[in-house]
Amino acid sequence: QVQLTESGGGVVQAGGSLRLSCAASLRTLSGYIMGWFRQAPGKEREFVAGLSWSGGGTGYADSVKGRFTISRDNAKLMVYLQMNSLKPEDTAVYYCAADFRPFGIITTEKNKYGYWGQGTQVTVSS
Repeated sequence: QVQLTESGGGVVQAGGSLRLSCAASLRTLSGYIMGWFRQAPGKEREFVAGLSWSGGGTGYADSVKGRFTISRDNAKLMVYLQMNSLKPEDTAVYYCAADFRPFGIITTEKNKYGYWGQGTQVTVSS
C-alpha cells in the first residue's frame, strides 16, 4: 500500500509562486510514475504534470507548460511541483498520484493511477 501526503498549498496572488511537495511511504519509487492532478470546484480532475521515476521523463498539460515544473528527490522519495506565474484559473485542490508502471510511460488518465494523496488547496487571487 502506497501512502502519499501532499503539502505546500496556500493562498498566493496572481503572478506568484508556490511549491507543492508529495511524500511517498515507500522504500523506493523505482518503477513508479508520479503525477500531479488538480480539481477545481464543479470541474473534472485533470492531469497537470507527470514524472517517470526510473526513466526521469516528464510530461505537462498544455495549460501549465513553461510555468510548472515537476521534479523529484531520490534520497527523500519526494516529488515536487514548482508553480510559477500562477493565474486565478490555477485555483484548485492539487493531488499527488502514483502507479507502478515498470515501462515508465506517463499517463494523463486519472483512472490509471492507483494511489492518491488527500489533496492540498491552492488559491490564486487576482
